[in-house]
Amino acid sequence: MMSDELNIVERSFGFAVRVVRLCRFLDEQDRVSRTLANQLLRSGTSIGANIEEAQAGQSKADFVAKMSISRKEARETLYWLRLLKAADIVAADKLTDITKEADELVCILTSIVKTSQTRSARGTSDEL
Repeated sequence: MMSDELNIVERSFGFAVRVVRLCRFLDEQDRVSRTLANQLLRSGTSIGANIEEAQAGQSKADFVAKMSISRKEARETLYWLRLLKAADIVAADKLTDITKEADELVCILTSIVKTSQTRSARGTSDEL
């Protein structure tokens, strides 16, 4: 596994830990906060889970598919974070770092997917 892949594995796991902590806080709030916490928990922890699955992909296409799912989950997570901020459920300053990390994960995953698709199209078997 090359450094980019290792980096995204570690970063997505660390991000999932942060999401779990935020959801624990939200779980102690009202019903709306708990409902949003469930959505955030599912998407935020799914990013890393799909990246882990991609590492054991059966083919390059399988790898790209799992990484694409991870990217979609990261984008969904950004949505829930924006909603928590816009609805004044969590103070904006408390969400700045986690939102920035989610955005960076989207960018990294987009790059990985595009690079993998380009290499597949060229017929190369180079790893990331």
